[in-house]
Amino acid sequence: MELKNVLLEKEENIAVVTINRPKALNALNSDTLKELEWVIADLEEDDSIYAVILTGAGGKAFVAGADITEMKDLNALQGRKFSILGNRVFRRLELLEKPVIAAIPGFALGGGCELAMACDIRIASEKAKFGQPETGLGITPGFGGTQRLARIVGMGRAKELIYTGSVIKADEAYRIGLVNKVTTVEELMNEAKAMASAIAKQAPIAVKLSKAAINRGMQVDIDTALSYEAEAFGECFSTEDQKEGMTAFVEKKSEKNFQNK
Repeated sequence: MELKNVLLEKEENIAVVTINRPKALNALNSDTLKELEWVIADLEEDDSIYAVILTGAGGKAFVAGADITEMKDLNALQGRKFSILGNRVFRRLELLEKPVIAAIPGFALGGGCELAMACDIRIASEKAKFGQPETGLGITPGFGGTQRLARIVGMGRAKELIYTGSVIKADEAYRIGLVNKVTTVEELMNEAKAMASAIAKQAPIAVKLSKAAINRGMQVDIDTALSYEAEAFGECFSTEDQKEGMTAFVEKKSEKNFQNK
């Protein structure tokens, strides 16, 4: 696929994905969503990538929302199909075995906030703003906002933000647990890359299995979740990386040569 609205860069074991519609504040239209899905499919198949950074071009926005000019004249069936497309892409991102860090320079509103929430970790610049302002447009959040926001910040806070359409600053997003870290605009990508590098140094299979266990466990009762954890824990002992990591520890070696095997 020819990528026009999404950029994909790979350096060693880290991929950087950039939503690249700065004149539209990186708003998500159907073409952009389809390009993003193609990029996710590429990353699914690339065993050399251990961590992913997702950001937005231009400095003003991560993603300012779904493209209102495309949505404005949709009928009910078309609106449902657009929601299904966005949810399919975001869910595929959420299920990507590699951890995904959202590096958020500016606006993350509507579909942009929803995209950030589909990532594993969110790092925001001090100028970032977050919200689900859809009710002010006469619609509900349609790309997972009614579901993921409550799971991340709690039902009461999610209802308040969605019902009022409020937009909050980065420090408030950090206070309520919507973002993991707030940094300066200038240091945003450095912080994201440092975290991605720290992840990439760990045993990739162990990271992958940890992500799966957390994501699966959050949707079920604690006893079922603990069985998922035991399954993941046991599977690690069939890997060469477990032997490498534990042997290095016992032998007091600082260097570990994980092979994703």
